[in-house]
Amino acid sequence: MNLQDYIRDIQDFPKEGIGFKDITPLLISPEATNFCLETLVKTLENIKIDKVVGVESRGFFFGTLIAQKLNAGFVPVRKPKKLPYETISASYELEYGRDTLEMHIDAIQKGDKVLIHDDVLATGGTAKAVCELVEQLGGEIIQMNFIMELAFLNGREKLGTRPIFAALTY
Repeated sequence: MNLQDYIRDIQDFPKEGIGFKDITPLLISPEATNFCLETLVKTLENIKIDKVVGVESRGFFFGTLIAQKLNAGFVPVRKPKKLPYETISASYELEYGRDTLEMHIDAIQKGDKVLIHDDVLATGGTAKAVCELVEQLGGEIIQMNFIMELAFLNGREKLGTRPIFAALTY
């Protein structure tokens, strides 16, 4: 199965000049969703993961599935004021602006083995902010997992030597 067949390009979204990679066709197909899930967890065989951190909102779709498959807890990372308990936050630059992410202060325990999942690695700002949150709470990042990487935006450069896996590369 070719996952690229399930990624739709939307030009000028969310603003002019941005080429958006839409995963809705992937989510609509149970077969493609399952194939993508198996691809994302294949690199984690025999690796203990305590928590899967999913980034709002498209990182939630596969993040929860991955957590279930790995018998791990799921931790949502959200935009400001969306989580009901006490949070920590990190701000970041993205390809079309600036934003902030938050995580509950008790979501990661010191020494937890953490997989970070999001739909796309673009400029790396979002992923770097999530790494800061996980590491601030004492988590050990085992891998960063993405459905796709937009390699031409050089996001890996912001993430240092952390292990990165992407099911697709553009």
